[in-house]
Amino acid sequence: MQTVETPVEGAGAPVTLVDGYVPVIDLTGARSGDSQRRAEVAETIDKTCRTSGFLVIVGHGVQEQAITDMYRATREFFALPDAAKAALLADPADPLMRGFGRKGSLAASNPDAAVESERALPDVSETFTVNRLGEPEGSRSLPSDAAPGLRTPNRWPDLPGFAEAYRAYYTEMERLAVELMRLFALGLDLPENWFDDKIDRHMTNLTANYYPEQPVPPAPGQLRKGVHRDWGSLTILYQDNGTGGLQVLDRTARRWLDVPVVEGSFVVNIGDLMAIWTNDTWVSTVHRVVNPPRDKADNKRYSVPFFHQPNYDALIECIVTCTDEDNPPRHEPVRSGEYIMGKFSRAYGG
Repeated sequence: MQTVETPVEGAGAPVTLVDGYVPVIDLTGARSGDSQRRAEVAETIDKTCRTSGFLVIVGHGVQEQAITDMYRATREFFALPDAAKAALLADPADPLMRGFGRKGSLAASNPDAAVESERALPDVSETFTVNRLGEPEGSRSLPSDAAPGLRTPNRWPDLPGFAEAYRAYYTEMERLAVELMRLFALGLDLPENWFDDKIDRHMTNLTANYYPEQPVPPAPGQLRKGVHRDWGSLTILYQDNGTGGLQVLDRTARRWLDVPVVEGSFVVNIGDLMAIWTNDTWVSTVHRVVNPPRDKADNKRYSVPFFHQPNYDALIECIVTCTDEDNPPRHEPVRSGEYIMGKFSRAYGG
């Protein structure tokens, strides 16, 4: 896993701090109130989303304490005895798999991205998931015809401060997601608030990933997370610097690249729904989480993705600025809620 020293940030710093297939981009200027800097950041994001669809962001404004508290709570949860975690196992009737995660394969949700043998192998990881729809106010935002299982309550562990830490972090991610979607809109030559009414009742999973040590080698082809694409509009990932980490497939060179670890940063990537929205102008790129080398097999790793998913009834169809006579819409329109439930079903059964 490539580690990059924290770059110098500031309103006058270059937008792209570290260039590459997965660049490091500073959002400070976009948050400064300077419309020109905001446009520059949006243009840089647009260029990145047309090539790799992956970027690392700094200058994001997320409170450091919220990150620290979430990370502490995450480690405490996965250190619980197996029986305590199993007591919070996700309800089979919950299409969003809130609680402690049952085994599954993300590769299975993207059959074009992996060989058959890999899709059959479960990921070497544990998960814990919450969603705003599992809170009373969030469940009330669903339309009446939504699947009843979407209203399944979050399953909180009995750990002091855990729920508070996760709720605070979730709120920070919501704010950052809105900011990113507004920059996305500017990059796509849309009004800045174009996405606002499509994500104001979002159905986003916040999922903690725990990648335990591997005293016994995994099966051939089995990974911490198999080759997959993300499903929604965008993903905001916190990752620590544990050995055996995130890799993205360079679509041109057809080789795997480590996603850089930058202190205080988040990894952002677009998902399948954003590719549909943009008529494949922006790319949803396959990625994976690799196993540590055998000489470091005792290393643990934690990451926490915020899988931003538009409103249940949001219609995802080709954006007008992404089509013309020579480039007609390539995808059938799809409802956000139905789409995500189908993905979960293929990845985890049910």
